[in-house]
Amino acid sequence: MQTNPPGNAKKILVVDDNPVVLKAMYFLLRNHGYEAVMAATGADTLAALRRDKPDLILLDLDLPDPGNVSNALHDGFIIMDWARRMGSAENIPVIIVSGLAPEDYKARAAAAGITIFFRKPVDNDKLLAAVRDILLAQPPKPVA
Repeated sequence: MQTNPPGNAKKILVVDDNPVVLKAMYFLLRNHGYEAVMAATGADTLAALRRDKPDLILLDLDLPDPGNVSNALHDGFIIMDWARRMGSAENIPVIIVSGLAPEDYKARAAAAGITIFFRKPVDNDKLLAAVRDILLAQPPKPVA
């Protein structure tokens, strides 16, 4: 099990509309020493980005939200575009974790600067290795 010094855990925002997947990823990350934050809708994602300032985002692409009258916040790419324009996620790396076939969104992911994606069901060991590699490559955040 990977552990981080208290107060030094990297924060990961997990975005998925499926509560089973969301909690499974949450506990997987927590059990490996990361601080995990959950969001199930586009609106929750934007709020979590502003509030929690994560080091990494695990993003589902299809986020149906019955309470959302506009379909804009159903699309993970649109959510990230809005977040980056608002300055909430401009330098945060993103890993796509989706049930959609990668060939359906590969060009769009590349245009958004996303190069790592996993198709559900996810191989947890490979996902954790990607998370570790990305977080190790990041410079430390300045202490406020």
